[in-house]
Amino acid sequence: MKDEKKTDLFERMPVPKAVMTLAVPTILSSLVMVFYNLADTYFVGMLNNAVQNAAVTLAAPVLLAFNAVNNLFGVGTSSMMSRALGRKDYDTVARSSAFGFYCSIFSGLLFSLLCTVFSGPLMVLLGADAETMEATAGYLFWTVNLGAAPAILNVVMAYLVRSEGAALHASAGTMSGCILNIILDPIFIMPWGLNMGAAGAGCATFLSNCAACLYFFVLLFVRRGRTYVCISPRMLRPKKEIVLGIFSVGIPSSIQNLLNVTGMTVLNNFTSAFGSNAVAAMGITQKINQVPMNIAMGLSQGIMPLISYNYSSGNIRRMKRTVSFAVKIAVGFLAAVAVIYYAAAAPLTALFMENEEIVAYGTRFLRGFCLGLPFLGMDFLAVGVFQASGMGAKALIFAILRKVVLEIPALFLLNRLFPLYGLAYAQFAAEIILAVAAILVLVRLFRRLSAESDASQTEAPYPDNPTEIR
Repeated sequence: MKDEKKTDLFERMPVPKAVMTLAVPTILSSLVMVFYNLADTYFVGMLNNAVQNAAVTLAAPVLLAFNAVNNLFGVGTSSMMSRALGRKDYDTVARSSAFGFYCSIFSGLLFSLLCTVFSGPLMVLLGADAETMEATAGYLFWTVNLGAAPAILNVVMAYLVRSEGAALHASAGTMSGCILNIILDPIFIMPWGLNMGAAGAGCATFLSNCAACLYFFVLLFVRRGRTYVCISPRMLRPKKEIVLGIFSVGIPSSIQNLLNVTGMTVLNNFTSAFGSNAVAAMGITQKINQVPMNIAMGLSQGIMPLISYNYSSGNIRRMKRTVSFAVKIAVGFLAAVAVIYYAAAAPLTALFMENEEIVAYGTRFLRGFCLGLPFLGMDFLAVGVFQASGMGAKALIFAILRKVVLEIPALFLLNRLFPLYGLAYAQFAAEIILAVAAILVLVRLFRRLSAESDASQTEAPYPDNPTEIR
């Protein structure tokens, strides 16, 4: 069997159509993920209990830390798989996917064990105090102590499926869990249901992640013989170059997310000094701001297989057109959203908590956060290009610049100059500089690649039977 649809998508389909085919499902799944995170905040917020809402906010860095593992074995493995597909190296595709799958399971179980054993120090690190400790622990019990493995595995499996161009199936799996979470949230959280508060939100998240994993297992079973994703234990004998190839992209991406966790922890600790209302407002506005951020992230992740494939096959012209088209969409959209958010900051915050003090805090926070959105989109796309092309070192440099050199120092400085409210402008200050750096680096990169590669290189079709590589 020849998979002409996948070959056409990567090699011949018009760039705008190819980008939309890959990016739209990924963006939709990213949006649904944001909405289910907002659902936690919304339904917990309906309790009108700032402590319960603060618990969800304080626990957020731990859940964000999952992305370190997701990116290590999701981004790293999918980049390796797509580049191998571009070279028609199907044995590497199979071995890479098996390695990423089993390592993600092991990492999830290890994550749960460590967070359970060191729960006391973890609470202190997150900024939980006597008032918020119990609610935060209840939320973490379901999402981390029990739920780390399914939370990580379902995201990594989505990356594996997306790497061969099956963006719709990858997104359907992610969205199935998210939609279930939205349905379960009020049942577990609200007084008319199980009345579990923040812990109920965690329980709903745990069950929805398990459901998403089940979707992907069923998908791979149904599509056996028609997919290049392999989770067979007998393929878990990766070669040295496969491990190094995955880690060269995955480790920098993982470090990037750990730095994001560090930045969020610093932000929450500064905010917690001003009380639970300030923490709740910060959490609400961060999640509102995550809606356009995740659209930009979804676009960046969605086009990664297309960039990887054409980079590996030497079609630099198509690769460059893909990035240029994505930049126009991302920056234009995020600039429009920034204007809307700035104008409607107060009513957007009020959707989640009917508390005048929280709305007042949230209005000023959101107006600071939204200013950085257009610049953030450029940063995401640049990092996506580096990850897709196997240039992990460049992605790591950007991550270090973003958090260690720019954003975290800006948090300390702006909080000192403008207590509390200055925190919301740290990201804006960092992203302006990074956007300029991203443009300069990408221009230089494409000039070099164009000089080295033949843009008109033609690719051979897929093998007749993918199962032959098993």
